Amino acid sequence: MGKAQDCGGLDNEISTMSSTEKISIPTGPYVRHILICADQTKPKCASRESTVVSWNYLKRRLDELNIGSGEGCVYRSKVNCLRVCGKGPIAVVYPEGVWYHSVTPELAERILQEHVLGGKIVEEFVFARNPLSVDI
Repeated sequence: MGKAQDCGGLDNEISTMSSTEKISIPTGPYVRHILICADQTKPKCASRESTVVSWNYLKRRLDELNIGSGEGCVYRSKVNCLRVCGKGPIAVVYPEGVWYHSVTPELAERILQEHVLGGKIVEEFVFARNPLSVDI
């Protein structure tokens, strides 16, 4: 067992794995990662119901488009809160770090078709950019 970093005065113990143990990403190597706030504990950016509808749509469409798993897939994560408390649901697409507001199922479809598959960002719904560095 190893000690975790001090997080606000709490000492948490975490288990460490030997270097021979393998962990794999359940979807296979992915090229993009979409995070969307949905099913929040305390909804602020949008109603819980509307965020769940967008999340379920995104999951279904990734599978229907056959880009939800396998090499080169698009990974997706439901997060409780992306800390932007307005114009939700909020989503961010990495590695570009493009942040979208008002992600309804209709906009989720545009993000998939235009941004993810077509390489063209849906500019009218972008409110921030924070791309990942290639020097990580």
